[in-house]
Amino acid sequence: MVHRKPRIESSQLDALRKFKADVFQVLAHPTRIHIIETLREGELSVGAILEHVKVEPANLSQHLALLRSKGLVTNRKDKNQVLYSLRDPLLIEVLDIMRRYFLAHLEEALGMLHGLEASTTLPVRRARTSRRSLIPSA
Repeated sequence: MVHRKPRIESSQLDALRKFKADVFQVLAHPTRIHIIETLREGELSVGAILEHVKVEPANLSQHLALLRSKGLVTNRKDKNQVLYSLRDPLLIEVLDIMRRYFLAHLEEALGMLHGLEASTTLPVRRARTSRRSLIPSA
């Protein structure tokens, strides 16, 4: 079965681009990506997320609040715990594609990095000494 992309009217393209930019802006922080990846397997309590994402509780709370406000995660209260889950597991597919993209271009990037390191390595200079320091003091 072939999956076709839904047709989007040209009048909606700007809104779609803004939506994509908003999602990528939220994902622009490594801690938020780590939280999303931690929720890959399903719903977790804040304490369980903290065990995986090694940040201060207040910092985690801020990141979770932003992810929740942008609709990437949902939460529910169960007795005295707050449980978080992904709003849509499709987000994991986006991150998996980014991982494949990274790995596909890693070798090329490493080659460029090694080339930059080689071109920016400066020759070692000898320390300058004055002629006076060569004359023994009496």
